[in-house]
Amino acid sequence: MPSGRILTTHTGSLPRPEPLVELLKAKEGRQPYDRDRLEAEIQRAVREVVSRQQQAGVDLVNDGEMSKVGYSTYITDRLTGFEGEAHDGPTQLADVADFPDFARRYMGTRPLASLRRPACSGPVACRDLSEVRRDLANFKRALAEASLAEALADRAFMTAASPGVISVFLPNSYYPTREAYLFALADAMRPEYEAIVEAGLVLQLDCPDLAMSRHGEFAKLDLAQFRRQIEVNVAALNQAVANIPPERMRIHLCWGNYPGPHHYDVALRDIIDVVFTARPAAISYEAANPRHAHEWKIFRDIKLPEDKTLIPGVLDSTTNFIEHPELVAERLCNLARLVGPERVIGGVDCGFSTFAGPTQVSPDIVWRKLASLAEGARLATSML
Repeated sequence: MPSGRILTTHTGSLPRPEPLVELLKAKEGRQPYDRDRLEAEIQRAVREVVSRQQQAGVDLVNDGEMSKVGYSTYITDRLTGFEGEAHDGPTQLADVADFPDFARRYMGTRPLASLRRPACSGPVACRDLSEVRRDLANFKRALAEASLAEALADRAFMTAASPGVISVFLPNSYYPTREAYLFALADAMRPEYEAIVEAGLVLQLDCPDLAMSRHGEFAKLDLAQFRRQIEVNVAALNQAVANIPPERMRIHLCWGNYPGPHHYDVALRDIIDVVFTARPAAISYEAANPRHAHEWKIFRDIKLPEDKTLIPGVLDSTTNFIEHPELVAERLCNLARLVGPERVIGGVDCGFSTFAGPTQVSPDIVWRKLASLAEGARLATSML
């Protein structure tokens, strides 16, 4: 085990303070807002979120995505080519479509439902790196103030949207094919990816497209056809990170961060070989929620490549239940006994605040859940 014990982390987004949420919403909605106040609130929020992670016992920390209105749509402030507007809403998820009453009761209240969705209407390119450099400076300053800069030099991480997930949320109306759009996004995002790693941080690439799009935009395809689509997504991702050492990267895949039916979710067994072809060395994925908590068993007969590490979610990011440390330990031990404890890091199914706005889990409960994760990892270490 790294450092002789099972380490802990999370997926990226953490609850934002309400004053910051209001400013982010104003910026996103093209409403007047105080830029200096926004920057001050971001810096304050990053300092606090780093400190709260430290207090909870999280080993591999990040900036909580404090500056981003959404984990995928933030890129419209950093790339050219998104001057258009999507005229249709987000792709209807097949599992939700089966239950109209659920859709009315829950899905329309999510922050995503009111999020501005630009469309790609021109050539995509990196506008400049000023915003990512600001994020890096704010995060590294917060690490230093928390006396974590030295200890976490190889453990702090920063998230970035993958080409595939950008294509899911920001539709293409310019490039002749989906593949052309993906590879253009790969080239445009490469400078951000490389800047994060050059700053000494681990890069996390958010890739919900590798699983969630099976019951989203590709719901009408059969499994073989879907696999071919995500193989293209991985190829674009690999092109974008070709210059970055695999051990400096991790990816996150999920089936959608919402407490819905999920009865059409693609099985992890059916996509894991494609996921293994992605260059990042660590794989973060949902392993705690009721639809996927059993899938640790696939590693009984699927060999984990020697250069890969698993970050199973052992906390559900959509429920206010605080998982018992013994359950956390049990989940970690189940997997660790199959692949080796040195290749397991305790994680969370998905982000606790993937879009700025109301969170599914009360912020105070988020921190108690993360503390339970840390305690469970300590227990698992002693058990193993």
